[in-house]
Amino acid sequence: MAAFGLLAGGLTALATGGDALASANATTALGSNWYASAPYLMPEDNSPPDVAAVMDATGQKAFQLAFILDSGGCKPAWGGTSSIDTDTTMPAVIQKIRDKGGDVSVSIGGYGGNKLGQSCGTPEATAAGYQKVITKYALKAIDFDLEEPEYENTAAIHNEIGAARILQQNNPGLYVSITTAGTNAGTGWFGQQMLNEAKSQGFTPNNFSIMPFDGGFNGAAAQTDALVKFNGLLRTTFGWSEAVAYAHEGVSLMNGRTDAAEYFKQADFQTVLDFATSHGLARYTYWSVNRDRQCPGTVDPGLSGACSSVAQADWDFTKYTVKFAGAVPPTSTPSASPTATASPTVSPTNPGGVCTDPPWNAGTTYTNGNKVSYAGHKYHAKWWTLNEVPTASGQWGVWADDGAC
Repeated sequence: MAAFGLLAGGLTALATGGDALASANATTALGSNWYASAPYLMPEDNSPPDVAAVMDATGQKAFQLAFILDSGGCKPAWGGTSSIDTDTTMPAVIQKIRDKGGDVSVSIGGYGGNKLGQSCGTPEATAAGYQKVITKYALKAIDFDLEEPEYENTAAIHNEIGAARILQQNNPGLYVSITTAGTNAGTGWFGQQMLNEAKSQGFTPNNFSIMPFDGGFNGAAAQTDALVKFNGLLRTTFGWSEAVAYAHEGVSLMNGRTDAAEYFKQADFQTVLDFATSHGLARYTYWSVNRDRQCPGTVDPGLSGACSSVAQADWDFTKYTVKFAGAVPPTSTPSASPTATASPTVSPTNPGGVCTDPPWNAGTTYTNGNKVSYAGHKYHAKWWTLNEVPTASGQWGVWADDGAC
């Protein structure tokens, strides 16, 4: 799951100034409804859109920036590689959002990668690592995305939940969401163990959210059924009433084609939104803004991190999160710069010579270091990918262009 250009005026200094972003741009927190509706955005990968243009077109005020991982030795870094100490991309993105009256939350974890909870050793050490992120970016909200393989690790989940509890105590008013896998039973065995861990530590976040996709879900009806069942698990675990459980429950969707080739279209998002508002859910979000645009050429070229693989107008799905926040999205898209909403190009460009590396194949799964050739150029994969065209990757995407063959 390519990076924004830095804003003019020396924002690079913010990245190396410790708490410079916090002191120079400490904002008044938005209402919790905005943090509860913040869709996920990857500003460094998957052909990121111009976030200001998205805000203008949809009315969305908050975004969930993903993902913080461990770079080794209990040190937080974007994607596990870009240390927050030397980061120059995120301060520029955050500044742009805040300049337009918005704010961000930061998501830690996600699918794959090494999390702080796996390496920091204790809840206290894990919390100290995440506190650096909160302080660096003057955060009012944070999301713990507890997935594979971390949530199968009892000690790691103990550290993550403990860290969330400590951060909640040490940062009054901090909005904390816990996101985990969804199943047709609500959540699975590991999700239940996570709830049990929270109960044992006396920790209650703003919400526990499930992701009802990539688990054999067929349309919105299956998703709302999972939310009903997850409500039952919350009631049984914490002794809450149905209404109190819904008030601590959230949903995180995936727009368009999922990793498991499920399809969720605008009507599905509307159905789940209606369920969320009528039952008083605490959160409604989705993965991801990078994918909230129609793929160029073939509408469904397969799974992509940079487009939805379903027919849509740009930012259709973000407008549902705006509605959950209680705002009315604009009815027309404001004028924007020519590149603001441009979809990634997938046509072969800049052809090179004769290649000896195997040709890229849409049906092949590639991992870190795998080499391919495409359109006369050599590429190597920087992490796991499937069906992402090398020329659509961009400078910060999964494929590194190693030059002409």
